[in-house]
Amino acid sequence: MADPTFLQATSISKIYPGERVSGVLKTSFIIQQGKITAIIGESGSGKSTLLRLLFGLLDPDEGIIHFKGERVWGPVEKLIPGHDAMKMVTQHTDDLNLFAKVWDNIAVLIPNTNIQAKQEKVSQILSLLNMAHLANRRVFDLSGGEKQRVALARAIITRPEVLLLDEPFNQVDTSFREDLQQDIRNIVKETGLTVIMVSHDPSEILSMADELIVMKDGEILESGDPVEMYSNPRFLYTASLLANCNILNKEKAKLCGIALKPKKKTVAIYPEWIDVSTAKTPEWTISSILFKGFYEDIMVEKHGVELRVRSHDMRKYAVGQKVNLKVNKYLEY
Repeated sequence: MADPTFLQATSISKIYPGERVSGVLKTSFIIQQGKITAIIGESGSGKSTLLRLLFGLLDPDEGIIHFKGERVWGPVEKLIPGHDAMKMVTQHTDDLNLFAKVWDNIAVLIPNTNIQAKQEKVSQILSLLNMAHLANRRVFDLSGGEKQRVALARAIITRPEVLLLDEPFNQVDTSFREDLQQDIRNIVKETGLTVIMVSHDPSEILSMADELIVMKDGEILESGDPVEMYSNPRFLYTASLLANCNILNKEKAKLCGIALKPKKKTVAIYPEWIDVSTAKTPEWTISSILFKGFYEDIMVEKHGVELRVRSHDMRKYAVGQKVNLKVNKYLEY
């Protein structure tokens, strides 16, 4: 059974002074065991600092972090920073031996006390990450996505209890990115590994996370189930992070047929919440069409108000065409 206080931060702060104060401010939360927890926020929101505090690469100015009831020590008290039961993977792969084979890069982390067990462990990890065909290739000859797989394999070969990922897919091609994400989900399912990841990509976060933490200006703004937070975010900041939404003030909302509640000032509308048609009297003009593969983002305009609308009717509409809109759902803030 998962420990409810598996990894716990209590009132931790880490402040970087300057023109704009950054870092982490008086933050408390619990990471669930055996789950993927994703941290998202704007640049400078403190998400990477938070990850380094959890790992023990940084000492908090205030507060304390516990892992399974014991304090996580930072570099002031620990000679080699980083908790022994955790591993971190970043977007950089500088610690790889470029001129050694993939097999050797991974195997070097396992002692030679039992050669057969060592070979079995490396083979298992290679299979788990769909890398068996790369075993005898030099790291130097690999693509960025393949190198990232090697970094992941090195991180999990020693069976850590927590894997921390800091923007790990930033420099990975889209085709490799989705495969890597699925590999990580499979590893969590098969091994019970706990993953904490930092990302700025909402599609990455929403497809991987079991739990979502939203950070703003060094503080946790809200947290919870990604599906619920996407559908009903408590804050406009969260909605703007998770979706390329249309944000309108009261006056512009009226042009869309939306009357806000008395105390509300802003409306957020996701592009997929708007239907476009040529029925009735069309009032909106298509200003541009952005091809996205299996759908189009249609930019429409009326009286200075511009909206992004998602359409799966490929090539049905044209730039300059007049259309009608129907807003099926919106959020008020």
